[in-house]
Amino acid sequence: MTDAAPTDRELEALKVLWERGEASVRDVADTMNASAGGGDELAYTTVLSLLQVMEQKGLVGHRREGKAYVYVPRAERQSTVRRMARTFLEKVFDGAVDEYLVHALESKRLSPGEIDQLEAMLAEARERTNKRRPKGGRK
Repeated sequence: MTDAAPTDRELEALKVLWERGEASVRDVADTMNASAGGGDELAYTTVLSLLQVMEQKGLVGHRREGKAYVYVPRAERQSTVRRMARTFLEKVFDGAVDEYLVHALESKRLSPGEIDQLEAMLAEARERTNKRRPKGGRK
């Protein structure tokens, strides 16, 4: 595992690897190009260079399979996303979760299921906070 934060393009490649478990350079390039929606296509060599830099950062590893390199994620999805969210929250909102949530909730119409999920997450957070409070402490 690594503490290196992926760039936007590296995150795209990681998403491909997290979804597939492993992929050749060609597969990563094809998937990234397909999701670009006809924008600037990435050359095979560009994706190879990207993955090589990511390997130096500890984000991915590879093995040789015939003439192809097959890459695997070394960075765990959950911890990477959590670290990026924390960095974003600090950088943009100075750590103010309430301000972030106001902007996030105003920018997207939520389904009833998403609202239920958020309420459940808030209840869990409240429970964790209450367990940490010393006995006899204020509420």
